[in-house]
Amino acid sequence: MQRFLRLRDFDWVLMALVFLLSALSVLEIYSATINTKFHGFESKQVLWLVGGTAAMLLLSFIDYHVLLDVIHWIYGFCIVSLLVVLVAGQKVLGARRWIRVGAIHFQPSEWVKLILIIAVARYFTSLAGRELDWKDVGKAFLLVGVPMALVLKQPDLGTALTYMPVLLIGLFLGGIGWKKALIIACAGLILIVPVWRAGLKPYQKARLTSFLSPDADPRGSGYQIRQSLIAVGDGGVWGRGVAKGTQTQGDFLPIPYTDFIFAAWSEEHGFVGAVFVLLLYFFILMRLIQNAQTAADLSGTLLIMGVVAVLIFQIAVNVGMVVGLMPVTGIPLPLMSYGGSSVLFTFLALGIVMNVRMNRFVN
Repeated sequence: MQRFLRLRDFDWVLMALVFLLSALSVLEIYSATINTKFHGFESKQVLWLVGGTAAMLLLSFIDYHVLLDVIHWIYGFCIVSLLVVLVAGQKVLGARRWIRVGAIHFQPSEWVKLILIIAVARYFTSLAGRELDWKDVGKAFLLVGVPMALVLKQPDLGTALTYMPVLLIGLFLGGIGWKKALIIACAGLILIVPVWRAGLKPYQKARLTSFLSPDADPRGSGYQIRQSLIAVGDGGVWGRGVAKGTQTQGDFLPIPYTDFIFAAWSEEHGFVGAVFVLLLYFFILMRLIQNAQTAADLSGTLLIMGVVAVLIFQIAVNVGMVVGLMPVTGIPLPLMSYGGSSVLFTFLALGIVMNVRMNRFVN
C-alpha cells in the first residue's frame, strides 16, 4: 500500500513531457536512418527507453539518502572504471571511450555525470551552515577534476565539459562568496591560454575554431557546421516532412541520428517543429526546478539542480552547435540523440528526481 501511495506522488506531468520527447526522438531516428545502414536504430532506441524507464522506477524507490551514504564507494568504482578504459578500453577513431561487454558498448564517462551529481550534493550538504573557504573550494575542484582529467585523457572533451556544470551549481548553492567566485572566474580566463597551447590536440582546436569561420575550410573542419546550417535553413517554417529532408536523406548531414539530430528534425519539421521541441525542454526544466524547490532538504535540492545544470548545458551546447553558435563537441541532445549510455543516464537522473519528490514529505 505504501508503494502505491508513493507512486501517486510521481511527477506524472514531467513523465508525460519526457515520454513525448522520447517518442519524437524515435520518430526522427527512424526518419534519419531510413535509407542508411543504420536503419533499425529506432528499435534499439525503444529498447533503451524501456530499459531506462525500468531503471528510473527502480532508482526512484531507493531512498536517495542511502545513495548519499555510499557514494564514496561508488565514486571509487567509477574512477577505477575510467582507468580500465584507458588501459583496456575499445579504441574507435583514435579514442578509448568504451568497454565492450559482449555486443554492448559501455561508456563509463556517461555514468560519471550521475555519480558526480550525487557526490557533489553529499559534499556541499556536509558543509551547509558555514561560508566556504579556499580549502573547501579546492576539495570540490579535486572531486570533479580527477574524473574530468581521466576523461580528457581518452580523449573526450565533450563529455568532460559536462562535469563542470555540476561543480558550478554546487559552488553556487553551497554558498560561495562573490569575491571567491570572481577570483575563480578570472583564474579560469587566465588558464585558457596554457590549456589551448598544451592541453588540446590539433583536431580539438580545429573543432573549437571552425564555428567562428566555417567557410574557411568548407570541406574540412567547417563541413559539419555548414551542412547543419543548410539543413536548418532548408526546413523553412513548416519543414519538408518526415523522411523528406534533402540534407538528411542525401547523407550530407553528418550523424543525423546522434549529434546533429536537432538539425535533422529542424529540416523535416521546420521552425515550428524546432520551437515545439525547445518548448518541451523548457517545460521539463521548469518542472525539475519546481521539484527542487519542494525538496525536503538541501541534499535533495542539490541533487535535482545538479541534474538541471547538466541538462541545460547539454541542450545549450548541442542546439548552439547545430545553429553555428557553439563549437562541435560531440555532446548528445538529451532524450533526442540515439545512444544507450545517454538514455540510461538521463532516466537514472530522472529516477533520482522522482526519489527526491516522493520523499519530500518524509520526516
